[in-house]
Amino acid sequence: MAHRQSALCPDGRSDVTDSHNNDLARRFADATCVLFDFDGPVCHLFDGHPAREVAAELRGWAARNMPGGVSVPPEFADDPLALLRAAARSHPGSPLVGQMERHLAAQEELATLTAAPTEGADRLIGRLSAAGFRLAVTTNNCAEAARSYLDRTGLAVFFGEHIHGREPDPLLMKPDPDCLRRALRSTGSTEAEALMIGDSPADCLAAHTLGVPFLGYARNESKRLQLSDAGAKVIVATMSELLPVLDDLPSGLPVPE
Repeated sequence: MAHRQSALCPDGRSDVTDSHNNDLARRFADATCVLFDFDGPVCHLFDGHPAREVAAELRGWAARNMPGGVSVPPEFADDPLALLRAAARSHPGSPLVGQMERHLAAQEELATLTAAPTEGADRLIGRLSAAGFRLAVTTNNCAEAARSYLDRTGLAVFFGEHIHGREPDPLLMKPDPDCLRRALRSTGSTEAEALMIGDSPADCLAAHTLGVPFLGYARNESKRLQLSDAGAKVIVATMSELLPVLDDLPSGLPVPE
């Protein structure tokens, strides 16, 4: 693999940048399959339909329909997925959990209409597909919402049927690696052949559970710290940062059948 020279650091040393670039290059050189989390690495799902508003609707729905409502720590009060997971834990086996999941799925579908593309994600996905990588979505959001967004933006062609979202049992959401397992089966890939790109500790933990190499995406320092604390060793601030890395990959990757 050709070594790409990086820009010098302010003190004249490029060691840190070179090491980071080499780590990125190794992640892709060792992979033939890339698993994308959806909300974050592909788009910002709740950009125009804020997650805090969706969470408020879910809390209100739970208060009206579930005995005792749903309780989560204050730091997760605006996280719709945390609320759904909490409902599944506090009301195991209840049909009300399925109703709450469907209510959230409808909100996620609505959010796709105003979701903001993650800068550089479309180019990265296209480049990876052209290079012969197998691509799949592995998300805690409902698969129908992910499919709707990918159809609307023309990206669905790169993923085909390999869109793996939330199952009826919310306890199978990441950090449980269920959707990663399904993606590996559907693409015919092994754990060692895959690379997971995600933006949350749950993504990182799910990948580590299976032994899938992980690449973190953090668009702010808070996200970076969360990923680092979860064990992520390689983290980028933009998807565009990954495009030059692909230029250094050897050509002739096997195209999946």
